Amino acid sequence: MSDLVQAVKDGVIQTTSSTSTTTNKESSKNSLDKDAFLQLLVTQMKYQDPLNPSSNTEYVAQLATFSQLEQMQNLSTTSSNSQAFSLVGKNVVIKTDNAAGNTTYIDGKVDFVNMSGGKAQLSVNGSLYSIDLLDSVIDDTYLTEQGLPGVSQITALKYDADNPKNQTFEVSLGSGETVADDVAVAIDGTVIDTNLVDVSKGKVTVDKSALANLKNGTYKLTVAFNDSLYTTVKDKVTLQVQNSEVTDTNSATVSTDTTKV
Repeated sequence: MSDLVQAVKDGVIQTTSSTSTTTNKESSKNSLDKDAFLQLLVTQMKYQDPLNPSSNTEYVAQLATFSQLEQMQNLSTTSSNSQAFSLVGKNVVIKTDNAAGNTTYIDGKVDFVNMSGGKAQLSVNGSLYSIDLLDSVIDDTYLTEQGLPGVSQITALKYDADNPKNQTFEVSLGSGETVADDVAVAIDGTVIDTNLVDVSKGKVTVDKSALANLKNGTYKLTVAFNDSLYTTVKDKVTLQVQNSEVTDTNSATVSTDTTKV
């Protein structure tokens, strides 16, 4: 009944403060933990019927359940903390909610782990965040690959000797620390002369004269970039050749320098 009694000032009933309301809302969101379980057990013992008290067996069973719950929570905390230590040096994404309820994602590398009250905190971009706010862990190789150069899409080229044309396909030259400014192209392991390969505005153009001596058939092109990792793509570009004049040879115009592939 005490919850129904409000303070009266100057004949006006005072409402509950917003701070108290906020606290109650936050408390209502909390799930039952081992402390709440213990309080329930103590309350049960305190207010049991003296004429029909609970048996010792019931209390022992409840205490066993309480002990099991505590061990499970301790195991969960230990596992969570162990995970936190393994994240040092890893790229992570932290998910936080501000006072207005808006969600913010913070990404960065974990510099160190701080233990506070038995709970692990991750240091990301100079700030500490609870391990409970961890949203994603990103592999370093994955981040590197996002900036690697490559062939934009699977491309099937066609060369007809009766109507010879330059062959063009799209590429990405990369970003960040893995940017390329030149591309080498090889057909069946033979490098096309660099003077016959042009790279401009995200497109690679192979001069038609480099394909004039190719035998009929379908070829896979190897595309090599001169970025810091020397990225090589072998399964994105094919070339179908129709050349009735060539029957005994199967070679392209090549450069003597094959160090790019």
